[in-house]
Amino acid sequence: MNGVESVLLAYVLNSLWQAPLVFITAWIAARMMRTVGPAAEHRVWVGALLLESLLPAVSILPWQRMHFAWPWHGAALGDAHVAVQMGAGAGLSSLRLSPAVMSVLAIVYAVITLYFVARFVWRCVRLSAMTSRTEPVMLSGEVALSCERWSGRFGIVRPVSVVTSPEVFAPVALGVAKGRVMLPAGMVTGLPQNDLDTAIAHEFAHIRRNDFLKNLLYEIVALPMSYHPCLWFTRRRILETREMVCDAMAAGVQGDREYAQSLLRLASLLLQGRPVSVPHAIGVFDANTLERRLMKLTEKKRQVGRWHVGISVAACVALGIATAASAVALRLGVDSQSSSDKSTPKAELHSIPPDVMAGNIISKVNPKYPPDAKKAGIQGTVVLDAVVGKTGHVEQLKVASGPNELQQSSLDAVRLWRYKPFLLNGKPIEVKTTVSVIYSLEK
Repeated sequence: MNGVESVLLAYVLNSLWQAPLVFITAWIAARMMRTVGPAAEHRVWVGALLLESLLPAVSILPWQRMHFAWPWHGAALGDAHVAVQMGAGAGLSSLRLSPAVMSVLAIVYAVITLYFVARFVWRCVRLSAMTSRTEPVMLSGEVALSCERWSGRFGIVRPVSVVTSPEVFAPVALGVAKGRVMLPAGMVTGLPQNDLDTAIAHEFAHIRRNDFLKNLLYEIVALPMSYHPCLWFTRRRILETREMVCDAMAAGVQGDREYAQSLLRLASLLLQGRPVSVPHAIGVFDANTLERRLMKLTEKKRQVGRWHVGISVAACVALGIATAASAVALRLGVDSQSSSDKSTPKAELHSIPPDVMAGNIISKVNPKYPPDAKKAGIQGTVVLDAVVGKTGHVEQLKVASGPNELQQSSLDAVRLWRYKPFLLNGKPIEVKTTVSVIYSLEK
């Protein structure tokens, strides 16, 4: 079980700092993309949610153990080199916890995640039950013309039905294979035609974008990270920008000012201070962002040149790649203390800077490149965790990461190293360090 617990806790540990890093990066990128349009800003936040959910999982993959023996390696290889670095920082990237603490933390994370999974399932069941209690609307007159108009404008080819429900206070869109617009009971006859047309236009924009299915997928992907506040803020930004995208689609046909006025009337007539609480439904008032949406619709539009768009997109992509690469490169791990670790109190172990440890080496044996690994074109870095005893001999040595074919060569050599005893207050103490053995092949 220690292996599973280490993976779970490593995921949580990496998510604690990677999600804020991604959120800050996304906020900067979204500000850069605002002049391009709400669709571009929405894509930034969707990318942020995916990175926040997936980066911690990517970080726990054994990257340094992975290698690819390409077919052309054997024919083009030249000299083989083995280099040794003292303490490449890998020793600081592993948090050691007792098995009991790891078990408790893993159970807490599992319980929290199961809660969010159960809530997601319950909301899906609730929505399904709500949908089964709706009443179909016979499309005729202006309502039928409005539905036909917006289906044609948005190029919607799948069937879309209109239903009413007393359980909602504002129009919502849902459905995967078949689109469905759910209207509050009495809305068809109780609203002016212009305002009803605005509501239908907005919901048909959601159906054209297939937002219901996308929202479900985002929810599923984000379940392992549902506990993180940065994910909550990211989802709010996704809701906000998604509504702005649909506003832009509908207003592009109706006219910005007319659409904004109708949207404001809808808000005053329908909501009356009551929140829309329909699980996973996508609606005209899905996010509490009406003020910004109205400002976006009424602000003066500026023409954005292709160069500006291209530079903004390229900068955002570069920023995202740099953030993802940095997050994976600086990933953290969680290990349990072994029985030998328990026999030595933590207070007696002191981490020594790499240059100090390298200067304390009395004698060392250089690792040899395994012939079979060289022939197969296998290269990489083997990171070893070492504990140097009071006499200067290597008392504990284990592999932290690295290709399997190169590990034994590193262990055999480093195990024979000898250091000058490290003194603390004039007395020799045990110290821990890392040794990175780099195997490289020239073509």
